[in-house]
Amino acid sequence: MFKTMKECTDFIFTLKAVDHKRAPLVLMREVLALLNNPQDKFRAIHLAGSNGKGSTVNALREILQLAGYKVGAFTSPHLEQVNERMTINGIPIADKDFLLYMNRVVEQIHLHYKGEFPSFFEVVTLIMFQYFADQAVDIVLVETGLGGRLDATNVITPELSIITTISLEHTAFLGDTLAKVAFEKAGIIKEGIPVIVGVKNEEALTVIQQVAEERHAPCFVLGKDFNVANKIQDTNLQYFHYKKANIEMTDVPLKMAGSHQVNNASLAITAILTLREKQAFNISDESIRQALANAQWAGRFEQLQSNIVLDGAHNSEGTAALIQTLKEVYPNQNYRFIYAALSDKDHANSIALMDQIAASISFTQIDLPNAMPAEKLARLSMNRAKEFHNDWEEMVRKVLHQRDEKDIVIITGSLYFIAEVRQWLQEGER
Repeated sequence: MFKTMKECTDFIFTLKAVDHKRAPLVLMREVLALLNNPQDKFRAIHLAGSNGKGSTVNALREILQLAGYKVGAFTSPHLEQVNERMTINGIPIADKDFLLYMNRVVEQIHLHYKGEFPSFFEVVTLIMFQYFADQAVDIVLVETGLGGRLDATNVITPELSIITTISLEHTAFLGDTLAKVAFEKAGIIKEGIPVIVGVKNEEALTVIQQVAEERHAPCFVLGKDFNVANKIQDTNLQYFHYKKANIEMTDVPLKMAGSHQVNNASLAITAILTLREKQAFNISDESIRQALANAQWAGRFEQLQSNIVLDGAHNSEGTAALIQTLKEVYPNQNYRFIYAALSDKDHANSIALMDQIAASISFTQIDLPNAMPAEKLARLSMNRAKEFHNDWEEMVRKVLHQRDEKDIVIITGSLYFIAEVRQWLQEGER
Protein backbone atom coordinates (compact mmCIF):
# COMPACT_ATOMS: atom_id res chain seq x y z
CA MET A 1 0.00 0.00 0.00
CA PHE A 2 1.21 3.50 -0.85
CA LYS A 3 1.37 6.25 1.80
CA THR A 4 2.76 9.18 -0.22
CA MET A 5 2.18 10.50 -3.74
CA LYS A 6 5.89 10.41 -4.51
CA GLU A 7 6.08 6.73 -3.61
CA CYS A 8 2.93 6.06 -5.64
CA THR A 9 3.90 8.02 -8.76
CA ASP A 10 7.47 6.72 -8.72
CA PHE A 11 5.92 3.26 -8.97
CA ILE A 12 3.18 3.84 -11.55
CA PHE A 13 5.55 5.68 -13.91
CA THR A 14 7.54 2.42 -14.18
CA LEU A 15 4.54 0.48 -15.51
CA LYS A 16 4.76 -0.18 -19.26
CA ALA A 17 2.12 -1.67 -21.54
CA VAL A 18 4.73 -3.81 -23.32
CA ASP A 19 5.47 -5.66 -20.07
CA HIS A 20 2.02 -7.28 -20.00
CA LYS A 21 0.74 -9.76 -22.55
CA ARG A 22 -2.91 -10.10 -21.47
CA ALA A 23 -5.63 -9.67 -24.07
CA PRO A 24 -6.65 -5.99 -24.32
CA LEU A 25 -9.46 -4.80 -22.01
CA VAL A 26 -9.84 -8.20 -20.30
CA LEU A 27 -8.02 -7.12 -17.15
CA MET A 28 -9.78 -3.74 -17.17
CA ARG A 29 -13.19 -5.37 -17.15
CA GLU A 30 -12.18 -7.94 -14.55
CA VAL A 31 -10.73 -5.38 -12.12
CA LEU A 32 -13.65 -2.98 -12.65
CA ALA A 33 -16.04 -5.82 -11.78
CA LEU A 34 -14.07 -6.41 -8.57
CA LEU A 35 -14.42 -2.66 -7.84
CA ASN A 36 -18.21 -2.85 -8.37
CA ASN A 37 -18.15 -1.39 -11.92
CA PRO A 38 -17.70 2.32 -11.17
CA GLN A 39 -17.61 3.13 -14.92
CA ASP A 40 -21.38 2.44 -15.09
CA LYS A 41 -22.27 4.97 -12.40
CA PHE A 42 -21.95 8.25 -14.30
CA ARG A 43 -22.89 9.77 -17.66
CA ALA A 44 -20.04 10.39 -20.07
CA ILE A 45 -18.90 11.78 -23.41
CA HIS A 46 -16.14 9.66 -24.99
CA LEU A 47 -13.52 11.32 -27.22
CA ALA A 48 -10.96 9.82 -29.61
CA GLY A 49 -8.81 11.40 -32.31
CA SER A 50 -5.27 12.20 -33.35
CA ASN A 51 -5.48 15.92 -32.51
CA GLY A 52 -8.02 18.21 -30.87
CA LYS A 53 -9.28 15.97 -28.05
CA GLY A 54 -7.96 18.22 -25.29
CA SER A 55 -9.24 21.44 -26.84
CA THR A 56 -12.67 19.90 -27.47
CA VAL A 57 -12.82 18.62 -23.90
CA ASN A 58 -11.84 22.07 -22.65
CA ALA A 59 -14.61 23.75 -24.66
CA LEU A 60 -17.18 21.20 -23.46
CA ARG A 61 -16.09 21.58 -19.84
CA GLU A 62 -16.34 25.37 -19.97
CA ILE A 63 -19.85 25.25 -21.49
CA LEU A 64 -21.22 22.60 -19.11
CA GLN A 65 -19.62 24.19 -16.07
CA LEU A 66 -20.95 27.65 -16.93
CA ALA A 67 -24.43 26.11 -17.25
CA GLY A 68 -24.11 24.94 -13.64
CA TYR A 69 -23.10 21.29 -14.04
CA LYS A 70 -20.49 19.34 -12.07
CA VAL A 71 -18.11 18.20 -14.81
CA GLY A 72 -15.44 15.53 -14.56
CA ALA A 73 -12.69 15.39 -17.18
CA PHE A 74 -10.10 12.71 -17.89
CA THR A 75 -7.31 14.00 -20.12
CA SER A 76 -3.71 13.20 -21.02
CA PRO A 77 -0.88 13.78 -20.83
CA HIS A 78 -0.47 15.88 -17.69
CA LEU A 79 1.69 19.00 -17.78
CA GLU A 80 3.10 18.98 -14.24
CA GLN A 81 1.36 16.45 -11.95
CA VAL A 82 -0.47 13.22 -12.70
CA ASN A 83 -3.44 14.56 -10.66
CA GLU A 84 -4.20 16.92 -13.59
CA ARG A 85 -5.44 13.96 -15.63
CA MET A 86 -8.67 13.80 -13.62
CA THR A 87 -10.41 17.02 -12.65
CA ILE A 88 -13.82 18.18 -11.45
CA ASN A 89 -14.74 21.65 -12.68
CA GLY A 90 -11.06 22.11 -13.48
CA ILE A 91 -9.77 21.14 -10.01
CA PRO A 92 -7.40 18.12 -9.99
CA ILE A 93 -8.00 15.09 -7.78
CA ALA A 94 -6.51 15.53 -4.29
CA ASP A 95 -3.49 13.41 -3.34
CA LYS A 96 -5.43 11.64 -0.58
CA ASP A 97 -8.16 10.57 -3.03
CA PHE A 98 -5.62 9.45 -5.62
CA LEU A 99 -3.90 7.29 -2.99
CA LEU A 100 -7.22 5.91 -1.70
CA TYR A 101 -8.30 4.65 -5.13
CA MET A 102 -4.80 3.53 -6.10
CA ASN A 103 -4.59 1.39 -2.97
CA ARG A 104 -7.92 -0.23 -3.80
CA VAL A 105 -6.43 -1.19 -7.18
CA VAL A 106 -3.26 -2.45 -5.46
CA GLU A 107 -5.35 -4.66 -3.19
CA GLN A 108 -7.16 -6.30 -6.11
CA ILE A 109 -3.98 -6.77 -8.15
CA HIS A 110 -2.24 -8.51 -5.25
CA LEU A 111 -5.30 -10.64 -4.42
CA HIS A 112 -6.17 -11.78 -7.93
CA TYR A 113 -3.13 -11.21 -10.18
CA LYS A 114 -0.13 -12.09 -8.01
CA GLY A 115 0.97 -8.46 -7.99
CA GLU A 116 1.34 -8.23 -11.80
CA PHE A 117 0.20 -4.68 -12.51
CA PRO A 118 -1.27 -3.49 -15.80
CA SER A 119 0.14 -0.43 -17.63
CA PHE A 120 0.40 3.10 -16.25
CA PHE A 121 -2.55 4.29 -18.32
CA GLU A 122 -4.77 1.37 -17.24
CA VAL A 123 -3.98 2.01 -13.57
CA VAL A 124 -4.74 5.73 -13.87
CA THR A 125 -7.97 4.90 -15.73
CA LEU A 126 -9.03 2.56 -12.90
CA ILE A 127 -8.40 5.35 -10.38
CA MET A 128 -10.38 7.81 -12.51
CA PHE A 129 -13.47 5.60 -12.80
CA GLN A 130 -13.64 5.12 -9.02
CA TYR A 131 -13.14 8.82 -8.31
CA PHE A 132 -15.86 10.09 -10.61
CA ALA A 133 -18.32 7.38 -9.51
CA ASP A 134 -17.95 8.50 -5.88
CA GLN A 135 -18.08 12.22 -6.61
CA ALA A 136 -21.60 12.26 -8.10
CA VAL A 137 -20.59 14.29 -11.14
CA ASP A 138 -23.25 15.24 -13.68
CA ILE A 139 -21.11 14.14 -16.64
CA VAL A 140 -17.53 13.02 -17.34
CA LEU A 141 -15.53 13.92 -20.46
CA VAL A 142 -13.33 10.89 -21.15
CA GLU A 143 -10.36 11.09 -23.55
CA THR A 144 -8.93 7.90 -24.97
CA GLY A 145 -5.22 7.39 -24.41
CA LEU A 146 -4.15 5.64 -27.61
CA GLY A 147 -6.52 4.64 -30.39
CA GLY A 148 -9.98 3.72 -29.20
CA ARG A 149 -11.08 0.16 -29.92
CA LEU A 150 -8.63 -1.41 -27.47
CA ASP A 151 -8.12 1.64 -25.26
CA ALA A 152 -8.47 1.20 -21.50
CA THR A 153 -11.30 3.77 -21.45
CA ASN A 154 -13.41 1.81 -23.95
CA VAL A 155 -15.49 0.09 -21.28
CA ILE A 156 -18.05 2.91 -20.93
CA THR A 157 -21.38 3.40 -22.65
CA PRO A 158 -21.45 7.17 -23.17
CA GLU A 159 -24.22 9.63 -23.94
CA LEU A 160 -22.36 10.34 -27.18
CA SER A 161 -18.96 9.87 -28.79
CA ILE A 162 -16.69 12.36 -30.57
CA ILE A 163 -13.91 11.58 -33.08
CA THR A 164 -11.92 14.76 -33.72
CA THR A 165 -9.33 14.14 -36.45
CA ILE A 166 -7.35 11.26 -37.97
CA SER A 167 -3.67 11.32 -38.88
CA LEU A 168 -0.89 8.75 -39.03
CA GLU A 169 0.40 8.23 -35.49
CA HIS A 170 1.52 5.31 -33.30
CA THR A 171 1.60 3.28 -36.51
CA ALA A 172 3.11 0.24 -34.74
CA PHE A 173 -0.09 -0.01 -32.69
CA LEU A 174 -2.79 1.61 -34.82
CA GLY A 175 -1.77 0.66 -38.36
CA ASP A 176 0.11 2.30 -41.22
CA THR A 177 -2.82 3.74 -43.21
CA LEU A 178 -5.44 6.37 -42.38
CA ALA A 179 -8.13 3.73 -42.85
CA LYS A 180 -6.53 1.46 -40.24
CA VAL A 181 -6.09 4.31 -37.76
CA ALA A 182 -9.71 5.38 -38.36
CA PHE A 183 -10.92 1.83 -37.67
CA GLU A 184 -9.16 1.86 -34.29
CA LYS A 185 -10.56 5.29 -33.37
CA ALA A 186 -14.04 4.27 -34.54
CA GLY A 187 -13.91 1.49 -31.96
CA ILE A 188 -15.43 3.90 -29.43
CA ILE A 189 -18.69 4.06 -31.43
CA LYS A 190 -21.41 2.19 -29.49
CA GLU A 191 -24.69 0.63 -30.64
CA GLY A 192 -27.28 3.37 -31.14
CA ILE A 193 -25.13 6.11 -29.50
CA PRO A 194 -24.65 9.32 -31.53
CA VAL A 195 -21.14 10.08 -32.82
CA ILE A 196 -19.89 13.54 -33.82
CA VAL A 197 -17.02 13.57 -36.32
CA GLY A 198 -14.51 16.26 -37.28
CA VAL A 199 -12.53 14.03 -39.67
CA LYS A 200 -12.10 15.47 -43.18
CA ASN A 201 -9.98 12.83 -44.92
CA GLU A 202 -12.40 10.81 -47.06
CA GLU A 203 -10.53 7.51 -46.65
CA ALA A 204 -10.74 7.78 -42.86
CA LEU A 205 -14.24 9.22 -42.86
CA THR A 206 -15.60 6.36 -44.97
CA VAL A 207 -14.40 3.85 -42.38
CA ILE A 208 -15.94 5.81 -39.49
CA GLN A 209 -19.28 6.21 -41.26
CA GLN A 210 -19.33 2.50 -42.09
CA VAL A 211 -18.77 1.54 -38.43
CA ALA A 212 -21.45 4.02 -37.34
CA GLU A 213 -23.91 2.53 -39.84
CA GLU A 214 -23.17 -1.04 -38.68
CA ARG A 215 -23.81 0.03 -35.08
CA HIS A 216 -26.93 2.07 -35.91
CA ALA A 217 -25.24 5.13 -34.44
CA PRO A 218 -26.49 8.53 -35.67
CA CYS A 219 -23.42 10.16 -37.26
CA PHE A 220 -22.94 13.95 -37.54
CA VAL A 221 -20.01 15.02 -39.71
CA LEU A 222 -18.37 18.47 -39.81
CA GLY A 223 -18.82 19.97 -43.28
CA LYS A 224 -21.80 17.75 -44.05
CA ASP A 225 -24.27 17.69 -41.15
CA PHE A 226 -23.03 20.87 -39.46
CA ASN A 227 -20.84 23.69 -40.76
CA VAL A 228 -18.68 26.63 -39.76
CA ALA A 229 -18.11 29.75 -41.86
CA ASN A 230 -17.11 33.43 -41.81
CA LYS A 231 -14.05 32.88 -39.61
CA ILE A 232 -12.43 36.15 -38.54
CA GLN A 233 -9.27 36.25 -36.39
CA ASP A 234 -9.12 39.36 -34.20
CA THR A 235 -6.34 40.27 -31.76
CA ASN A 236 -7.73 38.47 -28.70
CA LEU A 237 -10.69 36.55 -30.08
CA GLN A 238 -11.82 34.96 -33.30
CA TYR A 239 -15.40 34.76 -34.53
CA PHE A 240 -17.31 32.25 -36.65
CA HIS A 241 -20.80 31.24 -37.76
CA TYR A 242 -22.18 27.81 -36.85
CA LYS A 243 -25.08 26.01 -38.57
CA LYS A 244 -26.72 22.63 -38.04
CA ALA A 245 -30.08 21.95 -39.71
CA ASN A 246 -32.38 24.77 -38.55
CA ILE A 247 -30.04 25.92 -35.75
CA GLU A 248 -27.77 28.86 -36.54
CA MET A 249 -25.39 30.82 -34.32
CA THR A 250 -23.71 33.92 -35.74
CA ASP A 251 -20.49 35.63 -34.64
CA VAL A 252 -19.62 33.01 -32.04
CA PRO A 253 -16.60 34.33 -30.06
CA LEU A 254 -13.68 31.95 -29.47
CA LYS A 255 -10.69 32.65 -27.24
CA MET A 256 -8.46 29.93 -28.69
CA ALA A 257 -6.64 30.92 -31.87
CA GLY A 258 -6.52 29.07 -35.18
CA SER A 259 -8.98 27.64 -37.71
CA HIS A 260 -8.54 24.16 -36.23
CA GLN A 261 -9.87 25.50 -32.92
CA VAL A 262 -13.02 26.67 -34.70
CA ASN A 263 -13.47 23.06 -35.86
CA ASN A 264 -12.94 21.78 -32.31
CA ALA A 265 -15.41 24.34 -30.95
CA SER A 266 -17.98 23.25 -33.55
CA LEU A 267 -17.66 19.65 -32.32
CA ALA A 268 -18.30 20.86 -28.78
CA ILE A 269 -21.33 22.92 -29.87
CA THR A 270 -22.76 19.94 -31.75
CA ALA A 271 -22.25 17.71 -28.71
CA ILE A 272 -24.04 20.22 -26.47
CA LEU A 273 -26.93 20.54 -28.93
CA THR A 274 -27.20 16.74 -29.10
CA LEU A 275 -27.37 16.51 -25.30
CA ARG A 276 -29.96 19.27 -25.33
CA GLU A 277 -32.07 17.51 -27.96
CA LYS A 278 -32.04 14.36 -25.82
CA GLN A 279 -33.31 16.60 -22.99
CA ALA A 280 -30.39 15.34 -20.91
CA PHE A 281 -29.08 18.84 -20.15
CA ASN A 282 -30.45 22.36 -20.09
CA ILE A 283 -27.88 24.66 -21.71
CA SER A 284 -28.59 28.03 -23.31
CA ASP A 285 -27.01 29.43 -26.47
CA GLU A 286 -25.68 32.26 -24.30
CA SER A 287 -23.83 29.77 -22.08
CA ILE A 288 -22.20 28.32 -25.21
CA ARG A 289 -21.09 31.73 -26.48
CA GLN A 290 -19.81 33.00 -23.13
CA ALA A 291 -17.89 29.79 -22.37
CA LEU A 292 -16.14 29.70 -25.75
CA ALA A 293 -15.11 33.34 -25.35
CA ASN A 294 -13.30 32.37 -22.12
CA ALA A 295 -12.01 28.84 -22.76
CA GLN A 296 -8.22 28.44 -22.77
CA TRP A 297 -6.08 25.31 -22.83
CA ALA A 298 -2.53 25.24 -21.52
CA GLY A 299 0.10 24.19 -24.05
CA ARG A 300 -2.17 24.66 -27.08
CA PHE A 301 -1.07 27.83 -28.87
CA GLU A 302 -0.52 29.27 -25.43
CA GLN A 303 0.80 32.82 -25.85
CA LEU A 304 3.17 34.00 -23.13
CA GLN A 305 4.66 37.44 -22.65
CA SER A 306 7.86 38.26 -24.54
CA ASN A 307 6.56 36.72 -27.81
CA ILE A 308 6.74 33.07 -26.76
CA VAL A 309 4.24 30.49 -27.99
CA LEU A 310 3.90 27.01 -26.46
CA ASP A 311 2.15 24.44 -28.62
CA GLY A 312 2.07 20.66 -28.25
CA ALA A 313 1.96 19.97 -32.00
CA HIS A 314 3.08 16.36 -31.70
CA ASN A 315 2.40 15.19 -35.27
CA SER A 316 2.33 16.64 -38.79
CA GLU A 317 -1.40 17.46 -38.65
CA GLY A 318 -0.82 19.43 -35.43
CA THR A 319 2.22 21.16 -36.93
CA ALA A 320 0.21 22.22 -39.99
CA ALA A 321 -2.47 23.70 -37.72
CA LEU A 322 0.20 25.49 -35.65
CA ILE A 323 1.75 27.05 -38.76
CA GLN A 324 -1.61 28.19 -40.10
CA THR A 325 -2.38 29.81 -36.72
CA LEU A 326 1.01 31.55 -36.62
CA LYS A 327 0.34 33.05 -40.04
CA GLU A 328 -3.08 34.27 -38.88
CA VAL A 329 -2.01 35.71 -35.52
CA TYR A 330 1.60 36.80 -36.25
CA PRO A 331 1.69 37.32 -40.03
CA ASN A 332 4.70 39.69 -40.10
CA GLN A 333 7.03 38.11 -37.53
CA ASN A 334 10.09 35.84 -37.79
CA TYR A 335 9.40 32.31 -36.56
CA ARG A 336 12.11 30.68 -34.45
CA PHE A 337 11.19 27.09 -33.56
CA ILE A 338 12.50 24.96 -30.69
CA TYR A 339 11.52 21.33 -31.14
CA ALA A 340 11.80 18.17 -29.03
CA ALA A 341 9.78 15.02 -29.47
CA LEU A 342 9.35 11.34 -28.70
CA SER A 343 10.51 8.67 -31.12
CA ASP A 344 7.07 7.28 -32.09
CA LYS A 345 5.97 10.16 -34.34
CA ASP A 346 6.23 11.26 -37.97
CA HIS A 347 8.99 13.85 -37.46
CA ALA A 348 10.12 14.17 -41.07
CA ASN A 349 6.84 15.69 -42.24
CA SER A 350 6.50 17.96 -39.19
CA ILE A 351 10.06 19.26 -39.60
CA ALA A 352 9.62 19.77 -43.36
CA LEU A 353 6.57 21.94 -42.63
CA MET A 354 8.50 24.03 -40.09
CA ASP A 355 11.49 24.32 -42.45
CA GLN A 356 9.29 26.14 -44.98
CA ILE A 357 8.61 29.11 -42.70
CA ALA A 358 11.31 28.98 -39.99
CA ALA A 359 13.87 31.77 -39.64
CA SER A 360 15.66 29.21 -37.46
CA ILE A 361 14.93 25.80 -35.98
CA SER A 362 16.63 24.44 -32.86
CA PHE A 363 16.42 20.80 -31.84
CA THR A 364 16.78 19.40 -28.37
CA GLN A 365 15.59 16.46 -26.26
CA ILE A 366 13.95 15.64 -22.94
CA ASP A 367 14.98 13.11 -20.34
CA LEU A 368 12.64 10.26 -21.25
CA PRO A 369 13.60 6.74 -22.42
CA ASN A 370 11.68 7.13 -25.70
CA ALA A 371 12.90 10.66 -26.46
CA MET A 372 14.19 11.20 -29.99
CA PRO A 373 17.86 12.32 -29.88
CA ALA A 374 18.32 15.97 -30.84
CA GLU A 375 20.98 15.13 -33.41
CA LYS A 376 18.65 12.70 -35.23
CA LEU A 377 15.92 15.31 -35.37
CA ALA A 378 18.38 17.90 -36.73
CA ARG A 379 19.39 15.54 -39.56
CA LEU A 380 15.80 15.63 -40.82
CA SER A 381 15.87 19.41 -41.26
CA MET A 382 16.98 21.24 -44.40
CA ASN A 383 16.86 24.66 -42.73
CA ARG A 384 20.05 26.70 -43.14
CA ALA A 385 19.75 28.08 -39.60
CA LYS A 386 19.39 24.78 -37.75
CA GLU A 387 21.22 23.68 -34.60
CA PHE A 388 20.87 21.08 -31.88
CA HIS A 389 21.79 20.63 -28.23
CA ASN A 390 21.01 17.70 -25.92
CA ASP A 391 20.34 20.01 -22.95
CA TRP A 392 16.97 21.64 -23.58
CA GLU A 393 17.45 24.32 -20.91
CA GLU A 394 20.65 25.48 -22.60
CA MET A 395 18.94 25.42 -26.00
CA VAL A 396 15.89 27.40 -24.88
CA ARG A 397 18.01 29.90 -22.94
CA LYS A 398 20.25 30.48 -25.98
CA VAL A 399 17.35 31.12 -28.39
CA LEU A 400 15.58 33.44 -25.95
CA HIS A 401 18.75 35.47 -25.41
CA GLN A 402 19.48 35.80 -29.14
CA ARG A 403 16.02 36.87 -30.37
CA ASP A 404 14.91 40.41 -31.23
CA GLU A 405 11.52 42.16 -31.17
CA LYS A 406 10.50 40.83 -34.61
CA ASP A 407 10.97 37.22 -33.47
CA ILE A 408 8.31 34.83 -32.21
CA VAL A 409 9.83 31.87 -30.35
CA ILE A 410 7.69 28.76 -30.84
CA ILE A 411 8.38 25.92 -28.42
CA THR A 412 6.74 22.82 -29.82
CA GLY A 413 6.72 19.04 -30.18
CA SER A 414 5.92 16.60 -27.39
CA LEU A 415 3.52 17.82 -24.71
CA TYR A 416 5.96 16.38 -22.17
CA PHE A 417 8.55 18.83 -23.52
CA ILE A 418 6.02 21.69 -23.42
CA ALA A 419 5.18 20.84 -19.81
CA GLU A 420 8.82 20.98 -18.70
CA VAL A 421 9.55 24.26 -20.50
CA ARG A 422 6.31 25.80 -19.25
CA GLN A 423 7.17 25.06 -15.63
CA TRP A 424 10.74 26.28 -16.15
CA LEU A 425 9.54 29.56 -17.64
CA GLN A 426 6.97 30.06 -14.88
CA GLU A 427 9.72 29.65 -12.30
CA GLY A 428 11.61 32.47 -13.99
CA GLU A 429 14.53 30.36 -15.24
CA ARG A 430 15.26 32.56 -18.25
